[in-house]
Amino acid sequence: MKVFAVITLAVFLAPAALGQHQTFAVNPDASEVKIKLNTTHEIVNGTFHVHSGSVDFDRAASKISGVVIVLASSGKTGNGSRDRKMNNDILKVDQYTTVSFAPKTYSGTIAPSGDSTIQVSGVFTLLGTPHDLTIPLQIHMERSMATAKAHFVIPYVQWGLKNPSFLFWKAENDVAIDLNLVGQVSN
Repeated sequence: MKVFAVITLAVFLAPAALGQHQTFAVNPDASEVKIKLNTTHEIVNGTFHVHSGSVDFDRAASKISGVVIVLASSGKTGNGSRDRKMNNDILKVDQYTTVSFAPKTYSGTIAPSGDSTIQVSGVFTLLGTPHDLTIPLQIHMERSMATAKAHFVIPYVQWGLKNPSFLFWKAENDVAIDLNLVGQVSN
C-alpha cells in the first residue's frame, strides 16, 4: 500500500516539477540596452541593439543558463565622431563584434506571474574577456510574456577598456547600464 501511495504521489508531482523549467526567448526588436557616461561637460547617453537572447531557468532548483548578446557596433550616442571613436578605439568592434552576459546562478524567487526581484550572477564578456558580475534583475511575467529589467555599473577602465577623455573633457571610469529585455516564456 505504501509503494502505491509513493508512486501515485510521484505521478501527480512530476508534472508540477517539470513545469518549473522554462525558457525566456528575448525579442531583440522590443529589447534595448541604454548607457550613461558622466563627463565633465555633459552626460553621454546611448543605446545598443540586443542581437539575441535565450535564458533557461528552473524555479524549483534556482538554476539558470543561456546568453544575451549585444552587437558591439550598434552603439549610438547621437554624435557620429564620438560613436566612431567608441567603436574603433574603445570597443574595437572589428575584432570584438559582440558583448554578452551568460547567467550562471540566481538567488531569490521567480513568481509564476507578476513581479519578482532576483540577483543573477554570471559572466559578462567584453573585448573577449570574461568578468564575473552579479546584477539585480526585476522580472514581470504575465501569461507567456515577460520583461526583465536591470540597472548596473560596468567598471570599463578597470576591465581594460580605454577611457575616452581628452584635454579638458574628462569621462568617468564607470558606465551605467540599463537593460530592458522583453520576450516570451515557454515550458
